Amino acid sequence: MRAVVEFWKGFKLLPSAWLLLVQFLILILLVFANGSRSYQALTWALGVLALLIIAKVIRQTPAFTVLGLFFVSGACLFSFLILIGYSATWIQVIAHSFEAAAYFSATYGLVRYMFADKYLTKDELFAAGAVFTLMAWGFAFLYSICQMLIPQSFLNPNHMGDSQPWLDLLFISFSLQSATGLSDLIPISPVARVIAMFQMFSGVMYLALIVSRLIALQYIANKPD
Repeated sequence: MRAVVEFWKGFKLLPSAWLLLVQFLILILLVFANGSRSYQALTWALGVLALLIIAKVIRQTPAFTVLGLFFVSGACLFSFLILIGYSATWIQVIAHSFEAAAYFSATYGLVRYMFADKYLTKDELFAAGAVFTLMAWGFAFLYSICQMLIPQSFLNPNHMGDSQPWLDLLFISFSLQSATGLSDLIPISPVARVIAMFQMFSGVMYLALIVSRLIALQYIANKPD
């Protein structure tokens, strides 16, 4: 019991771990969210929680604190408007723009946080995972904005129509960023393809920079005298 208490106390001090946990919970709930108002509300609540954790992460980089909090506040406000029934396209575009900006701001904040330390910590390990998911979420919001402004930006043999479900957009985002190429969703508009290329580049740079940085910190921590 004491070990559990000590683990919980330590876990509370790991904002990156909380962020990663909330995002995984959102992924699980997305399976049930389609057609269920209760699950959609719960997913939105967890999304707000993720944004609040992002606000804490952003505060670790003072130069971007005000701007980052502005993005988070805007994302919460416009996402709430969508939840209560205001589903005009321009509201969705603004909401997703704020959310994408908030996620990318947090990505930058976590990268700076990892590169500022001289030794590898537990939170930095969670931060490495959180950076990956933050980038994937941010690009998924960009894909969503793209298909709202440019209908039929994506081709999906399993779902015909002008717009693709959010889960499919998130899936192609994770697929491109991890370079697995498993998605059957294909970007066909020029804008969608450019966003996809930016994400491919970001995914490669993530592996090159972040993973090598963690290896270097681990070497420093175990460097013989």
